[in-house]
Amino acid sequence: MEMKLASIGVVLALIALAGYREARSQVHKTCDGFDLVDKSGNIRKPVGYRDHYQILGTFTVLDAIPMASGSERGAEIHYTYASPGTAEYYRKTGQFPDGAVLVKEVFGSDHGPLTTGDAHWASGTKQWFVMIKDAKGRFPQNPLWSDGWGWALFKPDSPDKQIATGFAKDCQGCHIPASSTDWVYVQGYPVLSSK
Repeated sequence: MEMKLASIGVVLALIALAGYREARSQVHKTCDGFDLVDKSGNIRKPVGYRDHYQILGTFTVLDAIPMASGSERGAEIHYTYASPGTAEYYRKTGQFPDGAVLVKEVFGSDHGPLTTGDAHWASGTKQWFVMIKDAKGRFPQNPLWSDGWGWALFKPDSPDKQIATGFAKDCQGCHIPASSTDWVYVQGYPVLSSK
């Protein structure tokens, strides 16, 4: 009887270990942004980021923004998400981990009077930006990989098609003020602070 109980105990321990390893492998896989990248460096938008990523913060841009075409973008709300473990790693090291994924979802906005006053809320996705931290310079020939990141842009009319053509042309201009903080506007992301 003791031998049988010992065998059952060993089997249960092996099942628990297998489950632990499977859970760790799934978490690691979720955190690895390079699962979203093909051999040439083309980036896919992560599926389920709203459910599986951490919200870093939100920016509200209330002023109209002039565009190169002469038109203007109205007020926007920018939500930024990070792959699991990114914020914790940043708080400990002051750096983004290799393979970290940042997803910025840009919404239009709507507003109206509520009991709390003139309220503004997100309304209709305008575009998504995806960045993947690349501390090793994996894709030197791809113009969308530069300054330690891979860069991608997706529009709502074709949300799974990456449309940016190059970091310098499509991404760098907006990020120049954040070049000293690894091209990320960290001041808008309170969860990165250790305070």
